[in-house]
Amino acid sequence: MGASGGFPIDLILFGMIAAFLVLRLKSILGKRTGYERPPQAVPPRQAPIIEGRAEVPPAQTAPIASKRTVPEPVSALGQTLVQMKTIDRNFEPSAFLDGAEKAFRMIVQAFATGDRATLKPLLGDETWHAFDLAISEREKAGQTHVTDVKAMHGVTIESAELKGTVASIAARIVSDQVNMTHTQSGQVVVGTDAVTEITDLWTFERDLAQPNPIWRLVAARSA
Repeated sequence: MGASGGFPIDLILFGMIAAFLVLRLKSILGKRTGYERPPQAVPPRQAPIIEGRAEVPPAQTAPIASKRTVPEPVSALGQTLVQMKTIDRNFEPSAFLDGAEKAFRMIVQAFATGDRATLKPLLGDETWHAFDLAISEREKAGQTHVTDVKAMHGVTIESAELKGTVASIAARIVSDQVNMTHTQSGQVVVGTDAVTEITDLWTFERDLAQPNPIWRLVAARSA
């Protein structure tokens, strides 16, 4: 979610045999674009929850903002977002993108460290089972994974859908990352220490009629 810079898991192939899943671990967070950036300063860690309103606690220093792209309200996509706001008046597309970036950082880091407690409330049911399976396979193999998000370049609303009160929004996320999987002896078996630009398409879902403000990740693929 062969050296590559992607986050090791392919959600679309959930339910396949473990051996095939391991071969696809590198695909979930995208693919190399052929461009590698020099190392940059690591932005401060952000809160993990996507909410209708995004706030940065006073004790934290916000990282340099990545580029945000919100559809025009008059566009077809913009009209879908307007409909979402009629169900939840606190919904704001710009705040959603802020939360999507925070959740992206937390999910990537939690998967790398095998932090199931952090992952579970942020993932849809099938997504959670896929992540849990991948972590278990890594643990059985005695491997450790390191992911370092060096910079965030852009977060864009790619598509949106509303079925009744259930909303789903796909966000295109462009980031610089370092990804490596090590054996117990420290040998790198997947990934590289090069900083690689990666593009992801993550889909989040939420029932807007429910008080729970968390948008859960239900699908992810390279873009």
